[in-house]
Amino acid sequence: MSRRSILRGFAALASLLLVAVLPGAAAAAPAVPPPLPFVSQLDLSCYRTEGYKPPPTAVTLKQLNPVLAGLPIETVKLGEREQFCVPVAKNGAIPPPWILDYVRWVDLSCYRIAGAAVNFPLTLSQLNPVVRKLGIQDAPVTMLSPEQLCVPVAKNGVLPPPEILSFVRHIDLECYALRVLGIPGRPFPLTLGHLNPVLADRPKAEVKVGNARQLCVPVSKGGDEVTREVLATVQWLDLAKYDVATGPSVIGPVTLKLSHLNPVLAHLPSEQVTITEPTQLGLPVAKNGKIPPGE
Repeated sequence: MSRRSILRGFAALASLLLVAVLPGAAAAAPAVPPPLPFVSQLDLSCYRTEGYKPPPTAVTLKQLNPVLAGLPIETVKLGEREQFCVPVAKNGAIPPPWILDYVRWVDLSCYRIAGAAVNFPLTLSQLNPVVRKLGIQDAPVTMLSPEQLCVPVAKNGVLPPPEILSFVRHIDLECYALRVLGIPGRPFPLTLGHLNPVLADRPKAEVKVGNARQLCVPVSKGGDEVTREVLATVQWLDLAKYDVATGPSVIGPVTLKLSHLNPVLAHLPSEQVTITEPTQLGLPVAKNGKIPPGE
């Protein structure tokens, strides 16, 4: 190798090292958040919406969570929109910044679906640190029939940064009716504060959390290409939806424009939604003692 080639090699290496250490140098895109830190901090406040019905759309769903891997693939039709769910913090406990960057962008629009009952027995354990401190007991339940499909959307055209969009656009949850066995727990109070930038200026809501009504579990839609890294976290995202009671005019009417993020539904038109007070709260849970991996 010539002396000139060697010098060129050293110059190229020096340039790379200089870029790496200079302030303001381009940073690598953040990694996909690990399962337990992300899932345990995702709480969704769900609002009843007016009955908008999307154009006729059928989607094929496959279970992602390892506990439900034996359930069959199914095809469902999207019915009327029933709920809109947005990320919240509980009792002022804000997720750490590297998790908040992802959690704050998880907005889900929930549509009515129908399907056969699975009658799947489970034990649900709370994952969120705030709820765990309240001493909420594990709950034996039975999953019944699917009732909703909740899919990722953006509000008012405000999109997540590209590296975060590539993750949250693949969060799809199929929600099943629940039969809660044993004696239901007593209602417990929580204070909810909005995390998404579009709603960050809205007042906090004082709610009392009642009975669990649904279990929402992760699914993939036919035609959606999900990377192995994204799948490793999304497959652990189970939320139990609990009824909540609020005081009057907690948030006041807010009208939003929703647009679909998942590639399979990107062809659907944008929608308008008006929300008032939350009616349910989605809390992260583990099924049958299978805790999401910490890393």
